Amino acid sequence: MVVASKAENLNEALSRNLKTAFLCHSHKDTALAEGVDKYFRRMGWSVYIDWKDLSMPEKPNEVTAKKIKNRILTTNYFLFLATENSMSSKWCPWEIGIADVSKGVDDIFIIPTSSGFSTFGNEYLGLYQKIDVGAQGNLAFWRPGEENGTRLANR
Repeated sequence: MVVASKAENLNEALSRNLKTAFLCHSHKDTALAEGVDKYFRRMGWSVYIDWKDLSMPEKPNEVTAKKIKNRILTTNYFLFLATENSMSSKWCPWEIGIADVSKGVDDIFIIPTSSGFSTFGNEYLGLYQKIDVGAQGNLAFWRPGEENGTRLANR
């Protein structure tokens, strides 16, 4: 894999017109979030993760909500890490609602996960594109109802 140009932080990525994404996830899934972040950074994307933002209030409040909303609006893409934890989160459904209204379906991607018994990312999340492992082992994205994915690197 060719490593694309990287930015030190989200603001630099935005100023250099690099691909940026807001990662919606449960804080209970930090290890998974780190993995998603690492993968996308290798592709040259800058991924915003709220708990890495030192300007966030220590305890979530309306300032937290304003900052999150602003980051959803300013990043190119919205990634929803669909886990049991994010599906039961208070914040994640609100965040995807903001993305749905501000970005539309073409810039929202669901990253489904499974626990061995259940697959997370169903129901209303089926309205959006999903990112998963494609036939060649690379990440690909599928639009709702599509049988064949497109390599994510082509996005």
